[in-house]
Amino acid sequence: MMVRVDWARIVGRNIHRLRGSAGLSLVELGEAGGISKTTLHGIEQGTGNPTLSTLWALATALEVPLGELLEQHGAPAEVTRAGQGSRVDGDAVHARLLHRIRLRGTVEVYDIELDEAHQRSAAHAPGVRECLVLTEGAAFVGPEESAAELAAGDSIRFGADTPHVYAGRGERNRAVLLMLHEDAGG
Repeated sequence: MMVRVDWARIVGRNIHRLRGSAGLSLVELGEAGGISKTTLHGIEQGTGNPTLSTLWALATALEVPLGELLEQHGAPAEVTRAGQGSRVDGDAVHARLLHRIRLRGTVEVYDIELDEAHQRSAAHAPGVRECLVLTEGAAFVGPEESAAELAAGDSIRFGADTPHVYAGRGERNRAVLLMLHEDAGG
């Protein structure tokens, strides 16, 4: 079953929430972002179609990273399917947010291949998280209780401080794996 996500509404809710937290009126944020109150109201209602430039201007005015406007809050293991995710377009750059990960610590980036064998990984240290983007093939990945079938272009992020599994589903399965290690007290 595929769940359709209305990204315009998610962006609108996030902007509305952040504007409220910053104590700004529609007029104040519109002026700071260089857009009209009417346009901003439409964006917050989820009926607007803001450009990448508009979203960057609003993020800058709100003093938050762009991803803060695009992020959908979800479960401990979040799967983003190919073609899903907040998408923003500029003149030459087209970006799709897969996951936002807040972290103070170290990020290790791996290019991995997954064989058809099943591998169980023991829990890593507390606070360790993984984010895997499947670039080729198919795989079964994630926490033992909530692992997901992934196809090329899908991604998953999860707490790796519980046992988790990896299994390729064909001859050639490749992915980019980010291992996120929080600093103590971070």
